[in-house]
Amino acid sequence: MDAVLLVVAAVWGAVTGLLIPRAAYRFAVEPEEPWRTACPAGHPLAGPVRGWLGPPRCAPCAEPGAPATPAAETPVRPEEAAAGPSATAPESDPSPTAAPALHPTTSTPATIPTPATAPVYAPRLLAPVVTAVVCVALAAATGARPELIAWLALTPVAVLLAVVDRRVHRLPDPLTLPLAAAAVLLLGGAALLPGAAGSWTSGLLGGLALGGFYFLLFLINPNGMGFGDVKLALALGVALGWYGWAVLFVGGFAGFLFGAAYGLGLVLLRGAGRKTGIPFGPFMITGALAALLLGALAA
Repeated sequence: MDAVLLVVAAVWGAVTGLLIPRAAYRFAVEPEEPWRTACPAGHPLAGPVRGWLGPPRCAPCAEPGAPATPAAETPVRPEEAAAGPSATAPESDPSPTAAPALHPTTSTPATIPTPATAPVYAPRLLAPVVTAVVCVALAAATGARPELIAWLALTPVAVLLAVVDRRVHRLPDPLTLPLAAAAVLLLGGAALLPGAAGSWTSGLLGGLALGGFYFLLFLINPNGMGFGDVKLALALGVALGWYGWAVLFVGGFAGFLFGAAYGLGLVLLRGAGRKTGIPFGPFMITGALAALLLGALAA
């Protein structure tokens, strides 16, 4: 049974991960820009759910003999190709920040490429591999308990958020707010089933606590903490609170620890300064994942 569970989790993660590059490409725009509706070559994106679901490349670009890149394309750096769809914006945020580990997730200036110059979002392996690995790890730690359904359902959206934030320093509302609502509903359903190892009430309180803490940081220094991080904290707090206050504390602290370590690495290796903006969402998600694995194993 355990082997079957791990295989199902791996397949789910790989299949949903294959859908992430297209969605990330469409979401990776500045706040005032509309979501992308065409591929980098200018072809309208078609498919289920108004073109949001589908392979990374559109049908015309995927046809044999189709050019791999538009003629006017800016070359894609290796690290961009490894991490997924990207805008051509620099990684630094010129706006002031309180520390390298924090950034305004919804207002980072960036140059968004037009369809004629945007890099082609060719099929990527990293997103499905990462999603599959995370799903397998959660399945191995949680076992056949009801909350595993919630973890598997929330994982692809969390990975998508990390990719988008990595690209344009933004956590879109159409992802963060539904993620929080889904966490509440899915864990509420899990709490009604036999064998659940957590508490829905503590999950709700955890969401309020972590979201409130991030909101306080946002009020203290809005240039150092983006409001997108506050909304993401609601969902992560619900998930972490499911296993109790200790897991909530570890997950929240780990996010800051990972972000601070990355910021320190930038300072030491690239000479980054205090005004260098970095995406904090991926570190929040990674810290929450580490704590969830510990909480699931201990439950």
